[in-house]
Amino acid sequence: MGSLSGTNAGVSVTTEPTASPPPPEASRGSAPSTLGVGVIVWLASELMFFAGLFAAYFSLRAVNDPWPPDDVELATARTAVATAVLVASSGAMHVAVVAAERGDRRAAVRWLLVTLLMGALFLANQVGEYAEAGFTHTDHAYGSIFYLMTGFHGLHVLGGLVFMAAVAYAVAGRSRAPAHETVQVCGYYWHFVDVVWVVMFATIYLLR
Repeated sequence: MGSLSGTNAGVSVTTEPTASPPPPEASRGSAPSTLGVGVIVWLASELMFFAGLFAAYFSLRAVNDPWPPDDVELATARTAVATAVLVASSGAMHVAVVAAERGDRRAAVRWLLVTLLMGALFLANQVGEYAEAGFTHTDHAYGSIFYLMTGFHGLHVLGGLVFMAAVAYAVAGRSRAPAHETVQVCGYYWHFVDVVWVVMFATIYLLR
């Protein structure tokens, strides 16, 4: 026993601390989100769809004179205000995404609802303009392309509002799953809708 303890006494044992594996979030940090990539690809196809509508608009404009016809009176000033509201809603959506990144679910839901309200105001203006318009989609080529372009965009806004409401409901629920990715994807879609409308407003209401 004495010799054994003497032998062991001269041996210094050092233990290297084992590095703990990185958390799953860190290892996935640089990997692109499958959902995000899928939505971006889908939005690219939507961009081509709207590009076709713009091409049709300018083609009809080139072969029709006058453009727009004399019976067309658009509510440009009121729609400009609605456009400003829609652009501001992109800012509210960005704040919602930042709140979701911080893990502040209540703030994310609050700003999602603010964005939803702004989008609803924009859509209400569009419905009001349709009700007051002195022309229909069957009166002339301008009426057809006007209702086609603004109508399809309005449907995209409506779809975005439904999507936003569903995301807000999910984030506000009992689930503790990370909400950042879902809110961010919703933001991608909403920013796309806003940018398309800004170009559409400039084309239809300003360039005429």
